[in-house]
Amino acid sequence: MKNEITANTDLSANTSESTELSAQTWNKVDTTWVLSLFGTAVGAGILFLPINAGLGGFWPLVMMAIIVGPMTYLAHRNLSRFVLSSKNPNADITDVVEEHFGTGAGKLITLLYFFAIYPILLIYGVSITNTVESFMIHQLGMAAPARWLLSIVLIMGMMSVMIAGEKLMLKVTQFLVYPLVVILAGMSLYLIPGWNFSAISQAPSAFDFTTTLWLTIPVLVFAFNHSPAVSSFAMKQREQYGKDAVAKSDAILKRTSAMLLGFVMFFVFSVVLSLTPEMLADAKAQNLPILSYLANVHGSPLIEYFGPIVAFVAIVSSFFGHYLGAREGMNGIIMKQAKAMGKKVDEKQVNLFTIGFMIVTLWIVAIINPSVLGMIEDLGGPIIATILFLMPMYAIKRVPAMAKYQGTIANVFITCMGLVAISAILFKLIA
Repeated sequence: MKNEITANTDLSANTSESTELSAQTWNKVDTTWVLSLFGTAVGAGILFLPINAGLGGFWPLVMMAIIVGPMTYLAHRNLSRFVLSSKNPNADITDVVEEHFGTGAGKLITLLYFFAIYPILLIYGVSITNTVESFMIHQLGMAAPARWLLSIVLIMGMMSVMIAGEKLMLKVTQFLVYPLVVILAGMSLYLIPGWNFSAISQAPSAFDFTTTLWLTIPVLVFAFNHSPAVSSFAMKQREQYGKDAVAKSDAILKRTSAMLLGFVMFFVFSVVLSLTPEMLADAKAQNLPILSYLANVHGSPLIEYFGPIVAFVAIVSSFFGHYLGAREGMNGIIMKQAKAMGKKVDEKQVNLFTIGFMIVTLWIVAIINPSVLGMIEDLGGPIIATILFLMPMYAIKRVPAMAKYQGTIANVFITCMGLVAISAILFKLIA
């Protein structure tokens, strides 16, 4: 999670020798970063991914498992390297964009960065309300309060942790991530006896296979995304490791991607093999996270109660990291605009405005209750792909500081995946 490193590491080693040693060896702080980035990624995306991925059948799911690991690692590695390419050691992503692309382009990309993260917060406002409402009705057997009241209570609960300060947020996040990892793996294993392998024998046509994969890639991008934390993560690696920051960042991101691939895809396969396509379609129609749906249809008391709890924990832990990214983007937009107009603004006042804006808009969207998967496919995936996949690739071609990363097959792969994620929304509009 962003800035989590400040609560977990001792930066007292100032000599070049100790810095070089720490950069070459794996340490506890590196493990903390892996878990923090994992916690940022594991949210609403993983809870809705089995629905979209599973509806297309088993074999497209296998192809997704093959490509999503390289997709996740290479894209986040490029974004981290982009942040680290700045001459300013204290530059965050919005500053780096302005440094490399100029004021006008900097404002545009900062705006896109904000809109790559902000819709995810809206998704979390809807998801947390639906998860708790379903749990109260189906598991606790009680009537849920009016949606407008339940949603504002839950949103204010999450926001109050952020308002209280990052130290409290970091403690809450650490408390949530460790059991999330254990319970997610435990539930994936628990579902194994109920697996149905009939889908393996059903081979889709080439057209259906390609279409399913194409339309699911935006959800894959969303489900494995931890870009909101990458800016602060890269800055902290530069602060601690200096010239070795790129190598250390690459190593941490590689382990994060491997952990996400193992846990998330195992969970997706386990859920998909436990449910029929009709049940997955029903979950999509009910606009519920897959674990909340499982809790309502599965006979096991363990799934019935732990399913919604895991969904709740995943959403809350990921909300914090994404809120920090959205705040960074929105504050950057306001501050840069004020600077361009020759006005001085108080950062505290900007933060208060951002908090108020987030609370009101999250509340309104949670009451409206739009389709979460629709928001992921139409807003989250394509915009994230623009910032995470394509912007660093453009920088590699245009920015001298990143020219050393040119000429690899990985760049072609990431560019293609970014274009596919964006083109999926065009396919839906035409269809």
